[in-house]
Amino acid sequence: MTRDSRVTVVVVTRDRLRTLQRSLPHHRGPVILLDNGSTDGTAGFVRRHHPHVRLVENGSNLGATARNVGVELARTPYVAFADDDSWWAPGALERAADLFDAHPRLALLGARVLVGPEQRLDPVSEAMRRSPLGVADDLPGPSVLGFLACGAVVRRDAFLEAGGFDDVVFFFGEEERLAMDLAARGWGLAYADDVVAHHHPSPPRDPAARQALAVRNALLTAVLRRPWPVVARRSLEALRQGRAGRRGLRDALPRLRRALARREELPAEVEHARRLLDGYIR
Repeated sequence: MTRDSRVTVVVVTRDRLRTLQRSLPHHRGPVILLDNGSTDGTAGFVRRHHPHVRLVENGSNLGATARNVGVELARTPYVAFADDDSWWAPGALERAADLFDAHPRLALLGARVLVGPEQRLDPVSEAMRRSPLGVADDLPGPSVLGFLACGAVVRRDAFLEAGGFDDVVFFFGEEERLAMDLAARGWGLAYADDVVAHHHPSPPRDPAARQALAVRNALLTAVLRRPWPVVARRSLEALRQGRAGRRGLRDALPRLRRALARREELPAEVEHARRLLDGYIR
């Protein structure tokens, strides 16, 4: 296997043709594009202008779980995720592959994500850089229990072993549960400051709806994996957020049965690390 064939880039899009036109030319190597039911001509554009890209038309919106399809189709040991408004810096994926080759327990690498043309450091990347979990001897950087999907590279086998992203959370904040499940299986997750991704997001159309979605998914993730006192704490925190918080709690109810059916509490050491990151342990 050559150095440039170790990483497949998996991109998910839906009705974002203009954004995709800007980002897709930046991708190198094997690329799989998952189209979640676009009606804006995305599929035709990709076929005409990017025939090297493997296009998968899902026919409907699969949310974050569309990435699972891309990982299953990939034939490389490592997979890098990108949104339709993000791309990887030159040399970033080769560096990531080198780190995976050198660290067999590493399952997920969180990148330094630079936002917008001014290249601001994303706050999540800053938090990972300053992670209180320390640096394990067999990992290349600070240990983490979260990541940004548009700036993450995974070991394909570990991702599939952990079940990938799930349709309970569906989209937005989907990273938390996967990170905890990888750690629960003994895999390592780390941040690498020298692996760089670029993200050019559009302003949210409805900030209140986005806040409600964040509340909903944080609560569902807690139900899926966290002790009941944490679930109660997150519910109270949501109520303090006013109308958006109450909406998030209400929107979680239709998905609650599925979350309960898949509930599985974390090993004690992973829960302790998660509580440390949550600020519940001082």
